[in-house]
Amino acid sequence: MEQDAVLHDRVLLASEGRRISPAAVKRAAELGRHVHVFSVVRVWGTSLGLPNPGLMPTKKEWDEQRDVVREAVERLRRHGVEATGQVLATRKAGKRIVREAERAGCTAIVMSADRPRNRLLADMMWSQEPYRVRRRAKVEVHLVLE
Repeated sequence: MEQDAVLHDRVLLASEGRRISPAAVKRAAELGRHVHVFSVVRVWGTSLGLPNPGLMPTKKEWDEQRDVVREAVERLRRHGVEATGQVLATRKAGKRIVREAERAGCTAIVMSADRPRNRLLADMMWSQEPYRVRRRAKVEVHLVLE
């Protein structure tokens, strides 16, 4: 990686649960000196306002997201970038990703994304979470189309 090309000291490479594409990893490596990889395990909801064990992520879902983060961290390190990783459970992935970027002091967010859909329908689709992050974030958001 050419150090002159680095634009940000800290970058958040985030996922709402999907695999992080090699192109997104490459883009994050191009943008930052330190990349924090962050993935969300989906909490499916609550029952009568209380957490319900049947709606919480399973061990398999946690393991899948840990693998997503581990693979991205390894790829980033191969690019010569300092990288850390984290997995959290939440119902509102977009909101949590933006908060994590603020907490970690990141000045850019990179996410893999599907093509945008009709906004009325997209607000009900988990796969359109990267676009909600872009609307909500106060930092640069780079969406890498798959």
